Amino acid sequence: MKTLEDLINLMARLRAPNGCPWDREQTYTSLAPMLIEEAYEMIEAAEAENWDEMRDEIGDVLFQLVFYGQIAAEANHFTLHDSITRVYEKMWRRHPHVFGEEKAETTAEVLVNWEAIKAAERQAAGKEEASKQSLLDGVSKRIPALLEAHQLTTKAARVGFDWANPSDVIEKLDEELGELQGEINREDQNQAAVTEEMGDLLFVAVNLARKLGVEPEAALKAANRKFRRRFGHIEKRLDEQNKAFVDSSLAEMDGLWDEAKLLEKQAKAGEQ
Repeated sequence: MKTLEDLINLMARLRAPNGCPWDREQTYTSLAPMLIEEAYEMIEAAEAENWDEMRDEIGDVLFQLVFYGQIAAEANHFTLHDSITRVYEKMWRRHPHVFGEEKAETTAEVLVNWEAIKAAERQAAGKEEASKQSLLDGVSKRIPALLEAHQLTTKAARVGFDWANPSDVIEKLDEELGELQGEINREDQNQAAVTEEMGDLLFVAVNLARKLGVEPEAALKAANRKFRRRFGHIEKRLDEQNKAFVDSSLAEMDGLWDEAKLLEKQAKAGEQ
């Protein structure tokens, strides 16, 4: 079995002067899309419970991180071992209920303590006073909007700024839907206002997912895959009939969509 050190040495060899030209050309910026893609592929494998694929995808993600670490070491920014040490020490500090004398019996207590420890760390590091820091500063503005909304509201919920239950969020969702409908129905329709109301609706939908314990990015990914399957069924059935989309009515395509749904239900029933 190979170790992390073996992978680090492999990466150093690839980036060496007599290594791979492509690997030597890569930068933090050029690697970013690949890291994001590999992370999504790992998540997809986990959701599909495809353990062989998940095993390989974890390796691919790890390889990308080692790649970043090698570039950082070459530039004398830091080493991968520095990163490992920093995260190890951070996780130790932030779990005093495991490694220390603190008590935390519930997840909620753990998260409240986590935020308090983070605030103390910022102050100890000589950064801005905690009173001048926003709780939300730790959420990156560069991540996908769906994930950003989930993380923002998760942090706010940890300090009590949250709806009491999912039904309250559903009421808010209905309210936002009504406001969107109102903007759509205006004679002097303003696209900027429609866009804003659409954003509010999506934001509340993310909150509903959070309150229901559903990861919204994963849920939407699953919905996307379902759409791909069912639309693929439409394409297959039209091809069997030697018909193109332009020769098919919406009613025909809707019928094939319903057929795909029925087949999926029957397949699920057969698995149970």
